[in-house]
Amino acid sequence: MEKVTEIFGSMVFDDRVMKARLSEKVYKSLKRTIDRGTKLDSSVADAVASAMKDWAIEKGATHYTHWFQPETGLTAEKHDSFITPAPDGRVIMDFSGKELVKGEPDASSFPSGGLRATFEARGYTAWDPTSYAFIKDGTLYIPTAFCSYTGEALDKKVPLLRSMEAINKQALRILKLFGNDKVRSIKTSVGPEQEYFLVDREMWKQRKDLVMTGRTLFGAMPPKGQEMDDHYFGSIKPRVAEYMADLDRELWKLGIYAKTKHNEVAPAQHELAPIYDTTNIAADHNQLTMEVMQKVALRHNLVCLLHEKPFAGVNGSGKHNNWSMSTDSGENLLSPGDTPQENAQFLLFLAAVIKAVDDYQDLLRLSVATAGNDHRLGANEAPPAVISIFLGNELTEILESIEQDVPYGGTKKEKMQLGVDVLPKFSKDTTDRNRTSPFAFTGNKFEFRMLGSSNSISCANIHLNAAVAEVLRQFADELEGVSDFHAALHDLIRKTIHDHKRIIFNGNGYDDAWIAEAEKRGLMNLKTTADAMPHLCDEKNVKMLTAHGIFTEPELYSRRDIMLENYTKTVNIEANTMIDMARKEILPAVLHFTADTAKQAAEKKQFAPNAACAYEQHLVEQLSELTDKMDSATVALEDSVAKLRSIADVLEASAFVRDTLLPQMAELRQAADAAEALTAETYYPFPAYDKLLFGV
Repeated sequence: MEKVTEIFGSMVFDDRVMKARLSEKVYKSLKRTIDRGTKLDSSVADAVASAMKDWAIEKGATHYTHWFQPETGLTAEKHDSFITPAPDGRVIMDFSGKELVKGEPDASSFPSGGLRATFEARGYTAWDPTSYAFIKDGTLYIPTAFCSYTGEALDKKVPLLRSMEAINKQALRILKLFGNDKVRSIKTSVGPEQEYFLVDREMWKQRKDLVMTGRTLFGAMPPKGQEMDDHYFGSIKPRVAEYMADLDRELWKLGIYAKTKHNEVAPAQHELAPIYDTTNIAADHNQLTMEVMQKVALRHNLVCLLHEKPFAGVNGSGKHNNWSMSTDSGENLLSPGDTPQENAQFLLFLAAVIKAVDDYQDLLRLSVATAGNDHRLGANEAPPAVISIFLGNELTEILESIEQDVPYGGTKKEKMQLGVDVLPKFSKDTTDRNRTSPFAFTGNKFEFRMLGSSNSISCANIHLNAAVAEVLRQFADELEGVSDFHAALHDLIRKTIHDHKRIIFNGNGYDDAWIAEAEKRGLMNLKTTADAMPHLCDEKNVKMLTAHGIFTEPELYSRRDIMLENYTKTVNIEANTMIDMARKEILPAVLHFTADTAKQAAEKKQFAPNAACAYEQHLVEQLSELTDKMDSATVALEDSVAKLRSIADVLEASAFVRDTLLPQMAELRQAADAAEALTAETYYPFPAYDKLLFGV
């Protein structure tokens, strides 16, 4: 059995490998580029490329690829071999610094939201040296950014790196106000918890909806679901345990800190959680984790489902984005600390996050908006679509005392002034977690719980970083140059708490009463992707995101259109799949069973003329009514799908999907699921929920 310490990072061109294979001069130059963002010299690039190629070939690699994250939400790669023709007709293995630093893929077939025309095909990939290269399936993977010929960002990595730089710049200004001039950089870090389902591959093949869309579009609830709560943290089944062990090994080889694994709430649902890492590396690793999850599952004759809602009636899958800010010296800026001075600094950063979440609640909501995630949010299994912050009782009481300018806890008469000795000391983890909150403080980090399981974490972190960077800029502008820093700091935090306390809610986010209360507070309730995504191009959001250089205005409009097109196309594919399944599989099966039931009743009458055949008659009547409903619902859906094709405007199309297509799909499903519950199992054309959920 291989030791974990020996296999971990064995397929990664990480710091250990670079230090061993590069000259001291080249290594130090590359580290300056990685740590400080200095320009990469071409001679250094050549030396790194040569060492990287030799290492990769020793590991069995024959090709390399620039690995990037286009606006599909997936990753993309084009593989080139290391071979170069030699004069004598043989080949040599070669890889230059130019090939390492820049690639040229076809950009025309990726979503661009109008940034590029089809005939404008050229795109570029640029090496991201801050994210280590790795080997997978005999290919050297080089994490890269992706941009157009004219310089527009066509991926998720470029805006993420820009947002990280923005928050770094503004947070450094804040630290200098507290006399901290030694910190050279501040990075956000993330630990994304990844939920997923496992189903048997042979059963998956029989479900056209799972194959085409990743979720079941039809399916009656089985006699048992998740109501017994016996799956959560339960004993892991042998087949699943073997998969998890195999998955851990593959992820560890790739330098991914897979830490925790367990059963989740729903049957067949599980979770994997990594250790925290710098945000852009965590984003790369999470994309890689999802890919490896699905690949390893196939080895075990399983399929890993990453859709947010594969099964109606049981919990869907999310991805919890645990976010914090840290200095290059290792100080967590969201840790309360042990001294009044550290508490004052902490409270300012806390106030910045509170204001950022309130001011830009629309950006946070739309950053997690997808057709799949719309099935989870607000469904009493995931946070509501309304953004709020959970702080817990102690922190909330401290903020209230600051706002009201009264002693904390009522034990002292002195008024609280930040930066003086009466500032209360408090420790992390003094309150329970709130699993119903979209944005919860959990000791020294915030847990953004609204992401869907298939989401790229880049989107959420781009907008979270940007919003916090903007508020830190406002705070720094106000505090720099004041004559009495502590008084100004106190007044700023007090005013921030007063102006933005509406976003703080420590109660049950699943309660309908909270939604009514949130409306009274003036909080936004953007229930669907079609409701949320247009806000990306609101004037205040465009102004903020462009001011920090995270997006250009054309990039913002393109991303809005790309996401709405994705939403529309996703639901359109689901609607077409439903029509296909209803016409070719479900209706024929139900009609067959109905005809056989009627035939059996007639045969029964022959031998028992006085038999009432009440059961058969009632069953035939019910099924006949349901088949009529299915047919009319299918016809209506077909007409709407045809109409959707004629709607050119993306905003109008997404609204049509929300208001017409999805309700019609729900109506068709309701009739089909009712028919499934009445139809003999032997007649049904694909595995039912009980087989899928309990078949592994």
